[in-house]
Amino acid sequence: MSARSMPAPGSQFGAQLFAGRRFAVVGLGRNGLPAAQALAAMGAEVLAWDDAPAAREAAAASGIAPRDPIAVMRGLDALVLSPGIPHRLPAPHPAAAAAIAAGVPVLSDAELLFQAVRAAGSRARFAGITGTNGKSTTTALLAHILAEAGVAVAAGGNLGPAALALPLLPDAGIYVLEMSSYMLERIARLRFDAAAMLNLSADHLDRHGDMDGYAAVKQAMFARQQAGDLAVVGIDDAPSRAMAARLRAQPVRVVTVSGEREADVTAAGGVLRDASGALLAMREAPALPGAHNGQNAAAAAAMALALGASRAVVARGLRSFPGLPHRQRRVACRDGVVFIDDSKATNADAAARALGCYDRLVWIAGGIAKAGGIESLAPYFPRIVRAILIGRDAPALAATLAAHRVPHTIAGTLEAAVPAAFAAARREDAPVVLLSPACASFDQFTGFEARGARFAELARSLAEASVVPQRGAA
Repeated sequence: MSARSMPAPGSQFGAQLFAGRRFAVVGLGRNGLPAAQALAAMGAEVLAWDDAPAAREAAAASGIAPRDPIAVMRGLDALVLSPGIPHRLPAPHPAAAAAIAAGVPVLSDAELLFQAVRAAGSRARFAGITGTNGKSTTTALLAHILAEAGVAVAAGGNLGPAALALPLLPDAGIYVLEMSSYMLERIARLRFDAAAMLNLSADHLDRHGDMDGYAAVKQAMFARQQAGDLAVVGIDDAPSRAMAARLRAQPVRVVTVSGEREADVTAAGGVLRDASGALLAMREAPALPGAHNGQNAAAAAAMALALGASRAVVARGLRSFPGLPHRQRRVACRDGVVFIDDSKATNADAAARALGCYDRLVWIAGGIAKAGGIESLAPYFPRIVRAILIGRDAPALAATLAAHRVPHTIAGTLEAAVPAAFAAARREDAPVVLLSPACASFDQFTGFEARGARFAELARSLAEASVVPQRGAA
């Protein structure tokens, strides 16, 4: 189906489903514009706004006339605020401040998807995945397994299509939603039949105040769950283990998962297994390398089994899962040197998961560093034959590496870093060049996707070059 013939977001729910309701939608990007279109298609009055003139022009071209809702906030059913726009910390957007003052709830589009599905009469189930790292892979993996099982499935949220761009599913269908902490701040009635919280490490603390605030938002995954619902919790870090212990006091069924230690479902020892026995040797799932992906596989398997997939289908889905772009994706190879795109690793914890998969490598890192920088990666530094640094905070990363006597070079840009990394890999006989930046990308790119795509382009171009420096050349 072409983009031109695709149904408008929300059109399958019925033109009168939200008739008489009024919503403000602020932030008309990947989430906001589909939300505005869907709400309008369901009969709601929509006041749509974006602070950027270009976004307002794009909305108008799509048939959504921009209108600033701040002056008319009172009486609205909800403000739908794009996830990246704060409504509390570090400072509320003016529209959010106006909504709170007027007693108007601030909701995510995932919350309104749930309300629309139930209002349409569908009893489709909801599965949700959150965590600091791994939630995109686990979301896509669970959706892949359920599709293998013949289930009508729609996946999106923080990953892929915006929640309100997803279709109406029948009673037997399952929505698989990746839920960021920003989205979890803004749910009211959404209940997940199966929910997973994979792991917790410091991230987005400007939005949540501190780790306690961040953990509390993540635990909202399990709010309103009932007896018979499933709560999956990773136990590979202390804050997540504490959350699992708290949830044991609730009526839900708690299943612990791990990639490296004993748990209800675990990939420890390289074999995915649960109380009923082995499901799969992880070496049979090439798109899921490392202990962190063992945890992702354990979570997806636990949820898929609870949602009705057979053990054989779960194993088949794990084997056939193709992986996601920019998450340890092999993009090129030349003279025995493999180029790995892990651009999604925007913090040190995510980079640690990739670094732990390779014994000897050249590491490309840098960008806008998160709190704490890369000091926590010190246990992996002996694996790095040379680090090639890019982006704004390359000097700060270089200082950490120098303190640990890790050879490094500040290249500045990917255009300089990729050939330098290849030369270092050949010179030092390292089989892997890994882009796993441990930093955000917005100093040089529009997002981690653009950073990864550029890395892949440069690596492929280098791999296809007719003249290659001889091994041992400087």
